[in-house]
Amino acid sequence: MSNRHLARTITIQTLYQWDFNDKEKDITEITKEVRESFAPEFDDGSFIDYLVNGVIKNIKEIDKLITKFAPEWPLDQITIVDRNILRLGTFELKFDKTMPAKVAINESIELAKTFGGESSGKFVNGVLGAVYKDMGEKEIDKKKKEDSIKETADKKSDLSNPADD
Repeated sequence: MSNRHLARTITIQTLYQWDFNDKEKDITEITKEVRESFAPEFDDGSFIDYLVNGVIKNIKEIDKLITKFAPEWPLDQITIVDRNILRLGTFELKFDKTMPAKVAINESIELAKTFGGESSGKFVNGVLGAVYKDMGEKEIDKKKKEDSIKETADKKSDLSNPADD
């Protein structure tokens, strides 16, 4: 399991406990407890803190987006696991400028398949896909696409203009 995936797993467990306890327990304490019991040797705590705090800081807007793009499912009727996977995925998709959309969506789907129910992966994919479609392409994705196009053009140029011997 990659460090980033493990960090997301710890984040989901933290958000789950926080949500399960009616958001009354201190999130920092929950994060510490989850890390100590699940991955005591894990050394990328700053990424976990970034994700957890990012979700908490933006939770009202995140929950509005989930509600908008899952209109058949009131937020309190979405399972706690799926709701918090959607929160994390929406945070990375909408608020994290450095996270490519494809990574945010794929990681969320994998978390849903691992921790959610039988149809969680499809549900998370549908909601996050709708959020992405509504928000449009992220700047980081545009830059990666431009870099890829430039790299392809450079390779073609190198093939058509062999160096003189």
